[in-house]
Amino acid sequence: MSSPDIDPPRLYAAREPIFPRRVKGWFRNLKWIIMAVTLAIYYVTPWIRWDRGPGMPDQAVLVDLANRRFYFFWIEIWPHEFYFVAGLLVMAGLGLFLFTSALGRVWCGYACPQTVWTDLFILTERWVEGDRNARVRLWNAPWDARKLRLRLTKWLLWLLIALATGGAWIFYFTDAPTLLGNLLAGQAHPVAYTTMAILTATTFVFGGFAREQICIYACPWPRIQAAMMDEDTLTVAYRDWRGEPRGKLHKGEATKSDGGAKGDCIDCMACVNVCPMGIDIRDGQQMECITCALCIDACDEVMGRIGKPRGLIDYMALKDETAERAGAVPKPLMKHILRPRTVLYFTLWAGIGVALVVALFLRSPFDLNVTPVRNPLYVTMADGAIRNTYALRLRNKQGDARDFTVSVAGPDGAAPQGVGLALEGLPGAAVSVPADSTHTQRLYITAEKGSALAEGGQAELTLWVEDATDGQRAHVDTVFHGRSE
Repeated sequence: MSSPDIDPPRLYAAREPIFPRRVKGWFRNLKWIIMAVTLAIYYVTPWIRWDRGPGMPDQAVLVDLANRRFYFFWIEIWPHEFYFVAGLLVMAGLGLFLFTSALGRVWCGYACPQTVWTDLFILTERWVEGDRNARVRLWNAPWDARKLRLRLTKWLLWLLIALATGGAWIFYFTDAPTLLGNLLAGQAHPVAYTTMAILTATTFVFGGFAREQICIYACPWPRIQAAMMDEDTLTVAYRDWRGEPRGKLHKGEATKSDGGAKGDCIDCMACVNVCPMGIDIRDGQQMECITCALCIDACDEVMGRIGKPRGLIDYMALKDETAERAGAVPKPLMKHILRPRTVLYFTLWAGIGVALVVALFLRSPFDLNVTPVRNPLYVTMADGAIRNTYALRLRNKQGDARDFTVSVAGPDGAAPQGVGLALEGLPGAAVSVPADSTHTQRLYITAEKGSALAEGGQAELTLWVEDATDGQRAHVDTVFHGRSE
């Protein structure tokens, strides 16, 4: 039992505001590019048009829940083909494992939605309130007209961004132009308004106020990532053997990079001031670090100004620490990336991708399903013939109506003697199925009295369906029940 005088460890800490300073550099530019590309994809994709023919949706990417379809440009996924979506989700997971094993939390630092929208919100905050020092002064200043005006302006811009975010999401589930018109006219379904309101609120709160708290407390990935990383993983780290002991640098004073005893770190706090998580990378690896690498840009900028080598903070592998401390040359970066674990992840990822592509191109343009009606197993006609009834279901996945011809064959592939096939309500054995739809039809197979099929008990049959337009065929095996006595 713990002593009452000892405070238990705190599982949650109240948020302390973080005001990241603006920084320039290679990694900051990379983050700008990724942010622009990902936001453009998210906001623009629902408005891309794609002609699929009359009666078909012309939205390039559409999750049509009403008709249970998923459209992605020229690809249409039906409910029974959900394995394509499952395969993509598995690929996404393996891709996350691959990149984390090779480069640490690059997903968190560059492409995670929480990171992207937080970056956008901080950029907006900087436009309105100024850079770090100005924002700190404004935070500490008493409330007056100027502070209220700046805060309301910032919050309004955040709200507009959040509203566009929530609105863009619901456009993926129905025709975007039509939904936009209904939203503005107040005629959209309540589900659309509710979903947009929830997503707007969460984006506004998560990107504007919670920020790093979401990464630390709400997201499970910081705790899972440790299993994906090892001593060969490249991650952002501080070369303390070069930087310590840190301290202010006097003119002409030698540091370790010059052969002196003092470390290269001048304790300028630039790496801390640019960190969106508010941590000090010089304290070592921390769960809060998202490896956004902005501290690398900040430190390299300072090292350049004082004439010291860049790379005091850099992407590096823990395995190289001993070698670098001893003055040896570390392993090339590609040798850290190309190792058994990453090769295995990539092989699995690529294998699933190839399998999905092959399955996509080999899938039939129509699906066939035949189910015997077993109550009763067979019917004896007035002339002594035996008739079996089947439920035929044809799914036409083409963008135009197709005519299909149905035929029956025995185990040897030939049409059985004395057997007739008919479709309920149709004059022949042909049926027309509209574009992108499923057609259900009663099908009758009749064996003449005295034929082998009528008197032989249970027999195997094969039903063939042929597309009259392009000649493609599909078949399904079934059984015929004759007299068993």
